Amino acid sequence: SSHGRSKKKSRKHQRFMERQVLLEQKGLLRPRRHLGSQVPMVGSEAHSALTKMDGTTAPCCGKVSKPKMVISPSLSPSASPDSIARHHSVLLSQGNGSSKGVWTSSSVLRPSKYVAIDCEMVGTGPQGRLSELARCSVVNYEGDVIYDKYIQPELPIVDYRTRWSGITKKHMKRAIPFKAAQAEILKILKDKIVVGHAIHNDFQALKYFHPKDRTRDTSHSPLLKQRAGLPIKASVSLKSLARHLLRKKIQVGCKGHSSVEDAQTTMELYRLVEVQWEAELAHGLPPRPPSPITDPAADSSQYMDDQYWPTDLMASGL
Repeated sequence: SSHGRSKKKSRKHQRFMERQVLLEQKGLLRPRRHLGSQVPMVGSEAHSALTKMDGTTAPCCGKVSKPKMVISPSLSPSASPDSIARHHSVLLSQGNGSSKGVWTSSSVLRPSKYVAIDCEMVGTGPQGRLSELARCSVVNYEGDVIYDKYIQPELPIVDYRTRWSGITKKHMKRAIPFKAAQAEILKILKDKIVVGHAIHNDFQALKYFHPKDRTRDTSHSPLLKQRAGLPIKASVSLKSLARHLLRKKIQVGCKGHSSVEDAQTTMELYRLVEVQWEAELAHGLPPRPPSPITDPAADSSQYMDDQYWPTDLMASGL
């Protein structure tokens, strides 16, 4: 079977060569010069590096437009800001079961780690003063909708707040119960970096806390305020950031806000300053250990039960 093995080897080598060419084209890998010159990683060394990365790369979506991996030592001096952007995320390269700490210093291209969320609330309780979740929208890094459902609050609705929420009685006909929605949404947010605007309101409505270092709140971003020419201490609305930075009009008309549009806008704003934001965080924060359950095959619904969470973790507010 040595013939079969060498065939396999040459296929592997072919894949490696193709990938090397792709990375060189993208300016992520220095082109190989003749033997006399010094190149940070060549030959078998780079080969083993690339194949080691195989297990940990993001799932390929059939588009070859983005290289699916970045090897830090061979970032060329002329690398584009975009490729450097993918380098910021030391935080992201953790939380991977197969990496065993070998690759924590080099970052893997993982936009799949990001989602943006926006929720619409209605009024329940005395005088409709309680805010309860009535719709939740989640979009991915590209702004595609991955979740958007109407949700039946636990208490009877007193005020639909349609002017802001866009929610009416007819939406509640196809709404799912809060507990069911909460379970579905938390499954999506687990281990993700979650982007939102004044996101504590959304988490409150979901009766949930997300780890602070995996949360990006565009309402608190000095980078966005600076770029928009707004005072850093001011609290800014999503509407005004969208107008100043994306030249985009949102939340207009009397039909209420669209949580999908708001979530997409928030992700666009985040991506505008992502490189700088993550670079600042990477310098300011010690990288956190991966969260307790990193195995995607495990059924995360059962982990909602307290018995699976060590008490010291719960105390640290994870």
